[in-house]
Amino acid sequence: MFRLEQRPQPSKTMLYLTPVIAVLATMIVGAALFALLGIDPGSAIYLLFIDPFVDSYNLSQLFVKASPLILIAMGLSLGFRAGVWNIGAEGQFIVGAIAGGAVGLALWGTEGWWILPLMAIAAALGGGLWAMIPAVLKIKFNANEILVSLMLVYVAENFLAQMVQGVLRAPDGMGFPESRNLGRNDATSLPDVFPALGIDAGGVVMLVLLALAFFLLQKHALGFQIKLTGESSRAARFSGVKPGIIIAVCLGISGAAAGLAGLFELTGAAGKLTIDFPVGYGFTAIIVAFLGRLNPVGILLAGVVLAGTYIGGENAQFQLQLPAAAVTVFQGMMLFFLLGFEILINYRIKRLRRAV
Repeated sequence: MFRLEQRPQPSKTMLYLTPVIAVLATMIVGAALFALLGIDPGSAIYLLFIDPFVDSYNLSQLFVKASPLILIAMGLSLGFRAGVWNIGAEGQFIVGAIAGGAVGLALWGTEGWWILPLMAIAAALGGGLWAMIPAVLKIKFNANEILVSLMLVYVAENFLAQMVQGVLRAPDGMGFPESRNLGRNDATSLPDVFPALGIDAGGVVMLVLLALAFFLLQKHALGFQIKLTGESSRAARFSGVKPGIIIAVCLGISGAAAGLAGLFELTGAAGKLTIDFPVGYGFTAIIVAFLGRLNPVGILLAGVVLAGTYIGGENAQFQLQLPAAAVTVFQGMMLFFLLGFEILINYRIKRLRRAV
């Protein structure tokens, strides 16, 4: 017989160990599911979780996938720490790509180093302003930011469809709902910085912003206010923190980060706006944020792990005919196990002795 016993103090060891346990549990349960489907579990687990980190080509693609996940998760983590739940990063990702892409398309044919930074500013503003809609509704009317931000994802998707079929459609695209290929234009494509590692200019910006987020949380007064608000909103108000400002700042930063990620995806891997441009990074980044314990360093590691599942899932689709939805299932299982094992931080399993 076993029972849960509350710990005198939360376990720091389990705080950092539970993400590892969650990944291992996902691998074990996943192997069982593969066996039930008639797929060799060893080959499937190897392709999904190991091959992306040992194959040279996959390693070069790993950071390309990880950069937008890490950037979005970094922005979300600030709000989550303060109890501000932005679930609509996917919509902000889309709007940021539209805003930045519109600037690049408007300047099509113009050369200059300043075009890409201008697109980045537009993308950050687009994503940030889109996130300010739930912020204003939360501050003024106490509307639930979870529902508002989530519903705005579908508005953004329809807005994207209208743009690529209308003003942003490529004039030489034979009527297909897509924009010109920004990735083929030197002025609007992300330059590679470390090609062997798959790190482009967007990846460098992501690392810089991640370092700034670490500094903000550890050394800046705003970071202290964000953490205090999340731990005790009442204590934060007594100390002079204004909840409305924290809500606006957290949603604004997370929206701007998601918008930048959208632009980097557009000018990098995707190249152009299409109806299928949304790839679910905004939702997957929520898993990255929690798997990384809302810590910038943890988010960096978690982003690499989740990016590996994307690459491994693509390889498994070709080699094992694994359904595309399997990757989403694995990511969902990972979050499920992470949240389930959270209990081990504050509780421990104790074996009961039978009475003689």
